[in-house]
Amino acid sequence: MAEMTAKKGNRLTLYIIIALFAGIGLGFWLNSSYVKDENRIIAANEVIVSKRQAEMKAMGDTTSSAYITIAAQKKEASVARSAALGSRDKKLEPFSLLADIFIRLIKMIVAPLVFSTLVVGVAKLGDIQSVGRIGGKTLLWFFGASFISLLLGLMLVNFFQPGIAMKLPLPDVTADTGIKKTALTMKDFLYHVFPSSAIDAMAKNEILQIVVFSLFFGVATAAIGEKGQIVIKALDAISHVILKVTAYVMNFAPLAVFGAMTAIIAKQGLGILTTYSIFIGEFYFGLVLLWLVLLLAGSLFIRGRIFTLVQRIKEPIMLAFSTSSSEAAFPKTMLELERFGCKDKIVSFVLPLGYSFNLDGSMMYMTFASLFIAQSYGIHLDFGTQMSMLMVLMLTSKGVAGVPRASLVVIAGTLATFNIPEAGLALLLGIDPLLDMGRSATNVVGNSVATVVVSKMENSLEHSHT
Repeated sequence: MAEMTAKKGNRLTLYIIIALFAGIGLGFWLNSSYVKDENRIIAANEVIVSKRQAEMKAMGDTTSSAYITIAAQKKEASVARSAALGSRDKKLEPFSLLADIFIRLIKMIVAPLVFSTLVVGVAKLGDIQSVGRIGGKTLLWFFGASFISLLLGLMLVNFFQPGIAMKLPLPDVTADTGIKKTALTMKDFLYHVFPSSAIDAMAKNEILQIVVFSLFFGVATAAIGEKGQIVIKALDAISHVILKVTAYVMNFAPLAVFGAMTAIIAKQGLGILTTYSIFIGEFYFGLVLLWLVLLLAGSLFIRGRIFTLVQRIKEPIMLAFSTSSSEAAFPKTMLELERFGCKDKIVSFVLPLGYSFNLDGSMMYMTFASLFIAQSYGIHLDFGTQMSMLMVLMLTSKGVAGVPRASLVVIAGTLATFNIPEAGLALLLGIDPLLDMGRSATNVVGNSVATVVVSKMENSLEHSHT
């Protein structure tokens, strides 16, 4: 039975890899044929819009006939571009739907899975002292890993200076990026942490709020003794049911990967890989370094078993990479960590916390992207300012969901705080899906290593279960 499960897991990984390359191939063909006209119209009108914007900015008299003519041409080009975008999206909708439906199914699972497993995990820990001890070790590791990730991103972007070559003029302050800024006030941060309604938090998949409610619920369940055992058994059974549902949903993963890759490449083309190849290459080099640092830190605790861990989590990594969502890999990561030998009570406590506090790939991207935009506009930030930015990101990034484009919201708020043009986010929008793939996979690695290390610290790491 165990051998059959392992074979099925390997088969699914193979199907995901095949779907990944099949999606790239089909996307390339669609880009050069099926949506070729739409892509050409979009590109041509984007050039016209940017030219007319520059001409309007240079003109002083906004009431002149020349200004009105240019404004009308800009509006006409914007309308044509929007129409082409709508037409292209309509044509590629079947492929986008495959990925969207899969991520919706995963999101359907995440809230009840986090709640049931975390409550059971906390209740099994026994008492508030155990929760505090393990929670302290977990958060200490998370903040250490987050700081290293942010610092590595900061060091690499200063070393490579990928934005210097852009030499962009400062944009119009009214330019709209289309991305809502995140609030940076302490009040809003605390409101984001503590739920006003547990049901609302679950409905919106606010993982950090679900974690807070689950911690209170789990400690209270353990405190009432024998009566609490009924609740623990019920939630334990529910978590197993949800994991079974996960197994069903995971069968659709290759279709989702195929759809996601087809849509991205059909829209952006392989050209997007060469246009920003230096930036993409340097960022992925940074992610490789971060993987090495995380795995090396993990090996200090579990020695050679770190290679077994990587082997175990290769499927969740591939899933997170291809769907650009570390959340999509959450249920499978939980299962594989338990098979690796981590006790369920540790996994169900540490891993959900990790999805709020320990998104290492996203962390590195935040400093890398923020400083890249500053460099592109020729804005010099001294060491003190950069360290202030790092500390702001340490705070504001906590609780950001492991879903596509969530990092951009935090970056938008950080840029505004340090007077860096938010319009610079437009530089990253085209390639963000490609970058999101790498950072989502890294988030899975970081959380897996953290769970294993805390298990080892608690003497709760057993040999692998097949």
